[in-house]
Amino acid sequence: MTQEHDHGRTDSFLGNEGMRRRALLGSTVVFGAARYAATALAVPQPLGPCLGCVTYKLLKDYDLETMIRILEATSYEGVELRTEHKHGIEPSIGQDERLRVRKQFEKSKVKLVGYATTCVYHSPDGGEREHNVQIAKQFIDLAHDTGAVGVKSRPNALVEGVPPRVTIQNISACLRELGDYGEQKGIEVWLEVSGPGSSDPNVIAEIMKRTSHKMVGISWNSLDTDVVDGSIKRSFGLLRPWIKHVNIKELAGSSYPWRELFSLLRTTGYDRFTMCKVEENPQTERFLNWYKALWIEYNRPCG
Repeated sequence: MTQEHDHGRTDSFLGNEGMRRRALLGSTVVFGAARYAATALAVPQPLGPCLGCVTYKLLKDYDLETMIRILEATSYEGVELRTEHKHGIEPSIGQDERLRVRKQFEKSKVKLVGYATTCVYHSPDGGEREHNVQIAKQFIDLAHDTGAVGVKSRPNALVEGVPPRVTIQNISACLRELGDYGEQKGIEVWLEVSGPGSSDPNVIAEIMKRTSHKMVGISWNSLDTDVVDGSIKRSFGLLRPWIKHVNIKELAGSSYPWRELFSLLRTTGYDRFTMCKVEENPQTERFLNWYKALWIEYNRPCG
């Protein structure tokens, strides 16, 4: 079995401009994080995760131009485009539009990190699984043409009445096929930790062991199923070899051990994106600034 320990990030992931921006992380902050950010600029800090946003619900009703403007204004470094949202960047767009999208991101300060699909691979129906695989391949093509890094999909369930090992094998077979296709295009495939039964870290680990493909990793999804006796250390340690992408949820008013997550990300060398994945807010820019301040505080090393 091959487990890829992809803890580094090259210039091709964020681009040179993005790398320069990482060195200035914290230069624009709000609320209580401002003092820490100023200190961080004066003292060399280990490179940690980047902050991006999933369109999900918070940005779902914005066109691409407005979305980029908002993310630039709030100093978010990346975006993940979920399918069926107002941005309209879907596999159905033609080559001219794909080139326009690519150029629009290249001239902005925002990295197109990836695409969040609704593709799932747990069905016992082989035809349904193949249908989802073909849609995912279309998104891989789109990611390649528009300059994204990866494409995300889900296992989404352990099917009732079907032995778990069969469902796990079905999901793994789909992921291997997508990994082979993604490798040809230079695009990663991310499996989001999701679904009844299938969100169990032990199940995800078994899926990844059976998949065993360098282009296939997981998207940590910050779920209650990660937590054992108030800690995510065991779950994180189990899945860390495959973590290529991270979703973070509501950082305030939640019992999830956020500081422990950020500490584990930092100490294990994770320097990719943590993606804000939250509910709608009528004051989008104000909320994003507030959220970034919390994010900076949680990233602060203790002691």
